[in-house]
This record gives sequence, structure tokens and C-alpha cells, in this order.
Amino acid sequence: MLRLLTIEFHKLRHNRASRVLTIIYFGLLTCIALIAAIKFDIGPVKFHLADAGIFNFPYIWHFNTYIAAILKFFLLLVIVSMMANEYSYKTLKQNLIDGLSKKEFILSKFYTVIVFALFSTVFVFIVSLILGLIYSDYNEINIIVTDMQYLVAFFIKLVGFFSFGLFFGILVKRSAFAVGAMLVWLIIEGIMKGLLFYTFRKADNMSERVSEIMQFMPFESMSNLIKEPFSRLNAVRTVANQVGEQFTKSYDVQFLDVMIVSVWTFIFIYSSYALLKKRDL
Repeated sequence: MLRLLTIEFHKLRHNRASRVLTIIYFGLLTCIALIAAIKFDIGPVKFHLADAGIFNFPYIWHFNTYIAAILKFFLLLVIVSMMANEYSYKTLKQNLIDGLSKKEFILSKFYTVIVFALFSTVFVFIVSLILGLIYSDYNEINIIVTDMQYLVAFFIKLVGFFSFGLFFGILVKRSAFAVGAMLVWLIIEGIMKGLLFYTFRKADNMSERVSEIMQFMPFESMSNLIKEPFSRLNAVRTVANQVGEQFTKSYDVQFLDVMIVSVWTFIFIYSSYALLKKRDL
């Protein structure tokens, strides 16, 4: 494993675009802290985001992992370009000539995906912990460690997402086309969801039926791992109660969603290996 990772990071270290995108990604993760500095002071309207409770433990684990997950597209570009460069620079063929098997080649990419996801998770943990200790109204240890399952969900989500990108990178051999293929898949899932809503438009439990079907789709299952956190805020709930709205959905990380994304990850990696094994290089 260490030998395979060494090979991959040696390639990445000599790729300027990958270095720049990685720095931008982790720089943006750090910028989550800047949210605390956002203040609105317009006449009688005074609002400080840090005072709204977004950095309170344990809510901060949910909020920060949700925001950080939006930024994963920067690392996706590193993953797909990492695969595309293998074809562009003929390093894939050279690795195989040097004795690396196709299975080891795919494993080296998957290990890199895991390392990126792990570093991202640890980074978000550190940033969230620091912000929480500074701004949270609750610093008891039992409260701090509550809801840390969102970090696990964040890690699984990144591994699944990057594995999807790795598969398309091998399939189409070009980073731009790979990202485009993922966007097309996202649009297809959106169309499917729209058709399901139309199909069940007369059903009383329309949303539940659509969700039960769509939860097995790749992007939808990844999205379900960390649901939007904004309606959990007390300020939002107070306003909703005043207008007669009630939020009854569960924000917990569901074991079924974890399993679905894990299965998709296996499918992506195995399909990548099967495709590479079948392809004549």
C-alpha cells in the first residue's frame, strides 16, 4: 500500500495543476472560519452569523461537513486529471511495463482517493473543533462529541464521490469529459426525480415514494448522507413556527444511506478495474 501511494503522490507532486487545485481546496475549507466574521449592520438590522448558533456544538459538525462537502468538486478535478494524465503522458503503460499489475494500478488510485478523503475529514474536524471552542455556547465534552457521525458520513461521501470520478476518468480518458459525464449523470437523476414526481403526483405520500426510489441512485444517496442543516437552526424553526410550518424530517446519518454509498463505491472501483483489465493498452 505504501509503495503504491508513494508512486501516486510522486506523480501528483510534479503536476502543477493538481498542486494548485489541492491548495485551493484546503484553502477554501479554511475559509469556513471566515463565516464567523460575516456581520450585517444596516440601520436597525444587526445580525452576526456566529451569534446565530452555527458554530455551537454539536450543530457545528453537521453544518461544517455540509458546507465542506460542497467544495469537493475541486478535489474531483484532481482525481479525474490524475487518471487522464495517465493516458496523456503514457505513464499507465510505463507503470505496467515496469511490473505494476492492473489491479495494483487501480488500488493505487483508490488508496489515493481514501487519503484525500481522510485528510479532508481530519482537516474539517480540526477547523470545526477550533471554531467550536471559540464560538460555541456549549463546551462540555459530552456535547462536543455528540453528532460526530457527520464526520464519518463526510468521509464516506467523499470516497464515494471521488470513486465515481475515478470511474469516469478511466471510462472517457479525459478530465473535462469525465466531469461532463458526471454532470450529465446528475441531470439524468434530476430528470428521473421529476418523472417520478409526475408519476406519483396524485398519491398522498408522493414525496416519500419518490425518496424511496431515488435513494438508491448514486448522487441522491451521497446527498442523503448529510442532509441540509439550515432548518435545524433555532432561528429558522422560530420563524417557521410563527407561520405555522413544522420541520419533522430526520437529520441523522442513516445506516441505509451509508450502505448504499458503500455499495456504489465498490461498484465504481470494481468497474474501473474490469474496464482497465478488458481494455487493450
